[in-house]
Amino acid sequence: MTDHRSRTGELAKFSAELSFTLDPFQRSACAALEDGHGVLVCAPTGAGKTVVGEFAVHLALAAGGKCFYTTPIKALSNQKFADLTERYGRASVGLLTGDQSINPDAPVVVMTTEVLRNMLYASSDALRGLSYVVMDEVHYLADRFRGAVWEEVILHLPTDVRLVSLSATVSNAEEFGAWMETVRGDTTVVVDETRPVPLWQHVMVGRRMFDLFDTDSSEQKVLVDEDLVRYIKHREAADRMNGWGGPRGRGGPRRDFRPLPRPEVLAKLDEEGLLPAITFIFSRAGCDSALAQCLRSRLDLSRAEETDEIDAIIEKHTGDLPKGDLEVLGYWEWREALHRGLAAHHAGMLPAFRHTVEELFVRGLVRAVFATETLALGINMPARTVVLERLVKFNGESHAELTPGEYTQLTGRAGRRGIDVEGHAVVLWQPEVDTSAVAGLASTRTYPLRSSFKPGYNMSINLIDRMGADESRALLERSFAQFQADRSVVGLVRGIERNEAQLRKLRGQLGDTEGGFLEYISLRERIKQRERQLEQQTRSDRRGVAVTSLTSLRRGDVVAIPSGRRAGLAVILEPDATPGDPRPLVLTEDKWAGRVSVADFPVPAEALGHMRLPRRVDHRTARTRRDLASALRDTGISIPGRQRRGKRSSAADDRELATLRRSLRSHPAHTRPDREQMSRVGERYNRLLRETDTMRQKVAATTNSLARTFDRILGLLEERGFVHEGEVTTDGRRLARIYAESDLLVSECLRQGLWRGLGPAELAGVVSTLVYESRQEGGYLGATGPTEPIRRAVGNTVGVWSQLRSDEARHKIAPTREPDLGFVTGVYKWAHGDGLAESLLASGDQGAPLSAGDFVRWCRQVIDLLDQIHGTADDVEVAATAAKAVRAIRRGVVAVDAA
Repeated sequence: MTDHRSRTGELAKFSAELSFTLDPFQRSACAALEDGHGVLVCAPTGAGKTVVGEFAVHLALAAGGKCFYTTPIKALSNQKFADLTERYGRASVGLLTGDQSINPDAPVVVMTTEVLRNMLYASSDALRGLSYVVMDEVHYLADRFRGAVWEEVILHLPTDVRLVSLSATVSNAEEFGAWMETVRGDTTVVVDETRPVPLWQHVMVGRRMFDLFDTDSSEQKVLVDEDLVRYIKHREAADRMNGWGGPRGRGGPRRDFRPLPRPEVLAKLDEEGLLPAITFIFSRAGCDSALAQCLRSRLDLSRAEETDEIDAIIEKHTGDLPKGDLEVLGYWEWREALHRGLAAHHAGMLPAFRHTVEELFVRGLVRAVFATETLALGINMPARTVVLERLVKFNGESHAELTPGEYTQLTGRAGRRGIDVEGHAVVLWQPEVDTSAVAGLASTRTYPLRSSFKPGYNMSINLIDRMGADESRALLERSFAQFQADRSVVGLVRGIERNEAQLRKLRGQLGDTEGGFLEYISLRERIKQRERQLEQQTRSDRRGVAVTSLTSLRRGDVVAIPSGRRAGLAVILEPDATPGDPRPLVLTEDKWAGRVSVADFPVPAEALGHMRLPRRVDHRTARTRRDLASALRDTGISIPGRQRRGKRSSAADDRELATLRRSLRSHPAHTRPDREQMSRVGERYNRLLRETDTMRQKVAATTNSLARTFDRILGLLEERGFVHEGEVTTDGRRLARIYAESDLLVSECLRQGLWRGLGPAELAGVVSTLVYESRQEGGYLGATGPTEPIRRAVGNTVGVWSQLRSDEARHKIAPTREPDLGFVTGVYKWAHGDGLAESLLASGDQGAPLSAGDFVRWCRQVIDLLDQIHGTADDVEVAATAAKAVRAIRRGVVAVDAA
């Protein structure tokens, strides 16, 4: 039947328009779609999944219906919009992103996933006649920051809309498909794990390139190439004989090891015919440093006849940049690198620069790019070769080994379909690289999709408004997150049943009667528990004393931080009396400024003296920190001798514990000759009992967990007047239209009129505290700001946040992120009309200027929130000021190449 249709139906017409023959997985997915099924397609990067999405567009147009094509990022939306416009014409295709609205009433509209989610919550008229939705890169639902949006769309779409979900290869596609079947009805899962271009794995040791795997081996298991292993052994032995076998640095390569310079690595790849290449380096500074190293060499990978074409593409993307900003942006060095076929690519770059690099690389005019891993997550920019300098990256908290999923994702960029016969992945050898571990990474195909879905304030208020509390709980129970949680319960229940059978056997051995050994070990267990309780009480008392001591400190007090990285003298710059968790802002004698907490004070904080502080202290500038630290050292205040903790827990004074110990000594089993042997059986019994209780708690916590979170959020929203007797109030409807991480905090500030009376630049500065996140530690660092109205508004905003945080703790809800003042002065200066150089310098972390790319990204996020404030604020003055602030920020580099 399928074959007949492929010759005569819509699939035949669609296939006839293609310049290539459909692969089996593409044909299978398209046939299911034509049969009226939803489809989930999981296939490697570059395999051609989007063809299935394009067939959905074809079907919608053929039937006179509508198709929405969603992507996770604006750049992909723009790319897909251009592709579909070229194919179907401008009249048939529209684009909706946060920045652009082109032909939104067209039968085919490309949009970011958030735009569709907002349409669904607003019950937009644009949804009428919708027959297909394509969700490209649906595996983004695992993203912990944005992933919930994908599930919201899947759950809220009308059931008569056919959903086409396109995902990278995941190892639990069947589980994901089973969930889709549950919530969307008939869904065909099509999985293809064949790479369109075969991938060869290599290790480069010095200037020599080796295959990673022994391809001649007849054994079933994966073997590392013998020549590679032998060469590394000889090299390490030679290094030891020559005295180069020095110690390793902490968590890094051997200190004396010098890797092959990047220009020589690229020259070797060029010699082997392995360019163009993407070298993944897991830091922005590392990418810029690698590019600078190549520019200092004589390496030139471009051809003279390509210069004019390169310049034309540069001009297309950057021609509108203000000429006065080019020097600040590093334009001339960047341009020189492009002329030599070299570039960096990371989020810290100006978007116009990044998009130039992408176009030049795709056209083969740039042949070597140093990139962070973000390049592997979205934009279609394949290479012949992918190079990995290290197999360790910083995950936000610590340096961790790459997972097989991450390795697969990065190397998935190697091999261009229709251009390369094969792709290549090259790992650069260093002394800490274990070739067996590399082989394990390269041969493992585990990349499970884990839901990140959880209800927040905006989601909850929209659910209540659309369907009421009861139906909202039912919908949350249908989420992929709860689906996965419920499946995990099955294994836990089996474990509980096994443990209960063993417990029954052990009870028989111990004697389940009065005076038996079971009673005796129960007494021993109760004694242990009471001892633990007393120890916890002692620790809690100590913490209470430390909290009281911190809240009593005043501005200018000098204290001693007793231990840890910040140990030494510190002066209080800004006290904090937050109940239960005070975090005063301090400056230490080694010039560090930040907030300390109870964890830094195992003994109570005590004012050792006092020093006078200037009226205003801008601790974000290096000069201020240096001068204050010097003044602190000059006070002559010294750290007292080692302080002892408060008195230890006195178990001997506890009556309950004393009674339990007497009962234990007088128990008949206490004098039994086999007491120790039976005690070991008893310990096993107690351990199994505790394990079973823990498993029961996990089952209870997992079952209906999302609904419980929703009920806690609903309780707080009712308490604050956003919901009343199950109905969303006027304030709640405003919250429903604010899509920001700090949505409830924004709503409260608008409701309380905290931002009234601010100028456009001042409002931009205050709003930035709710979107900006410093790359350095520190976060909110005191109510500073360039003008008095900003300082007052920021102080009030932080006050509301502090109250909200207390309420969230009481309701057991994850806390709203602390406001961050790191961007206030920078965005204020920019909106006020100051130059780029001054604005970048004022926006930096710990005295270092912000990169141009980060500056533009944060400006656009401020613009997005200001746009929402303009559309939701009841106060006409605040709404008008927000609109003026948007216009003031959207200029110069912020306005150029806004894709």
